[in-house]
Amino acid sequence: MATSRKLITLDEFTIQQTREFPKATGELSALLRDISLACKLINKQVNKAGLVDIIGKFGATNVQGEEQMKLDIYSDEMLINVLRNSNDCAGIASEENDDFIAFEDDYSTNSKYVVLFDPLDGSSNIDVNASIGTIFSIYRRVSPLGKPC
Repeated sequence: MATSRKLITLDEFTIQQTREFPKATGELSALLRDISLACKLINKQVNKAGLVDIIGKFGATNVQGEEQMKLDIYSDEMLINVLRNSNDCAGIASEENDDFIAFEDDYSTNSKYVVLFDPLDGSSNIDVNASIGTIFSIYRRVSPLGKPC
């Protein structure tokens, strides 16, 4: 069934919404782009997972007591690396890590946002071709700017 509505990209949607907030700095928009980039890179790896031997168990458990999958670890590392290098995120909390990770470079300590995520929800079902995806939320940091949060 075809749809008559125009499809728009995440960037187009973000730009449209930013116009409604004249005091917007673009930092949140940039952070959404960074998360989108990480998700695209995760998707690329998931699509070839069977070919590069990253399907299966990693051999450790996460903070929920669930067995970690190789793709969980890859996805977690990808999100952390992209967000650490983005300059738009002060730190992250992930289902795959026991503790909050504060980014301590000059840009990150002045960022207004922290990101919480499950890097690859449903990864234990990937062997049976079930739906998987990244779940995230963005919060304003509560600690003072200029210091690690």
